[in-house]
Amino acid sequence: MLSQKTRYSIRALQHLADTWRQGPVRLDAIAEAQNIPRKFLTVILSEMVREGLVISTRGRDGGYELGLPPVDIRYGDIIRLTRGSLALVPCASRNAHEHCQNCLPEANCRLRGLMLTLRDEMAAMLDKVSLADKITLEPPFAGVELTG
Repeated sequence: MLSQKTRYSIRALQHLADTWRQGPVRLDAIAEAQNIPRKFLTVILSEMVREGLVISTRGRDGGYELGLPPVDIRYGDIIRLTRGSLALVPCASRNAHEHCQNCLPEANCRLRGLMLTLRDEMAAMLDKVSLADKITLEPPFAGVELTG
């Protein structure tokens, strides 16, 4: 399950992608449009600035904008930045692998095999879709138009 931080991060970055090349967007405008608590959004955007995904401009006409073109920001990268892994169980993580507690040895665990396959399929899909892609509200991604 995606954390609230990850969901807020995605929505804030989607908002900035929608306003790409229109200048900085004020924090309050993002918070209101995306229904994200202002304090939480401040923390999220500060993290995205440190990661280079967002640029912050101070001053009267300041605000936030994407630091990279939307086509260069993949959903998989956003989730990895905010959650640390795409895997649903720790033993299926490629970057943050941990042995599961109270489990079988990994070589004998069929659940791990299933979770590795699921993680790889999900990563392949999330690493194809960028903030530039138009995603419709119709599941399951019936309206995704990939640009990359």
